[in-house]
Amino acid sequence: VHQRLCAISASFRSSAGRQQIVKLMDIGVISVRYARALIKAALGMKLEDQVYQEMQTLFKSYIDVPELRFTIDNPMLSKDKKEALLITALGKEPTELSKKFIALVLKEDRESTLQFMAASYITLYRKQKNIIRGKLITATAVDASTEDKMRKMVEQRTKGTVEFKTEVNPELIGGFILEYDTYRMDASVKTKLNNILTQLKK
Repeated sequence: VHQRLCAISASFRSSAGRQQIVKLMDIGVISVRYARALIKAALGMKLEDQVYQEMQTLFKSYIDVPELRFTIDNPMLSKDKKEALLITALGKEPTELSKKFIALVLKEDRESTLQFMAASYITLYRKQKNIIRGKLITATAVDASTEDKMRKMVEQRTKGTVEFKTEVNPELIGGFILEYDTYRMDASVKTKLNNILTQLKK
């Protein structure tokens, strides 16, 4: 940790480091500004849920297809081709609002920050709707009934809507790990065994 802090301090001292930090701060400010304008328009048109799905799809497209960023950032590629590509990245039958948003971003030469705008919209939407993200990790796949019970339990505790995700990790051996918000409950066999082994070594 000390080494990382030293490296960050060094980056602050260097001119290039300061410029990079300022650039990242600018990207954050710009992204939130555009995302706020989009969610305001979406709420006014009662399209916030559809736009949320589209921004999730767009964000995931950037993650799943790394070439997308390089292509969109290419100054040699025409705006029309970029627009067609980004509309495809929104998913099937995107709303006119999202299409117009893409067109606006391209018109104002802000396409390099589009991924961050999508992420900002997702964050703002979840805050607006009081949505908590939850994850259940198990050694083997669970059925829909078990997943639903865990989701309802988290919703009762958080008094919010839960976006639940399941993950299979055979290394757990048995049991489960439940994560939501800042809470983590580890009831896996692997952790229990490791705790017992640690006690035996003392």
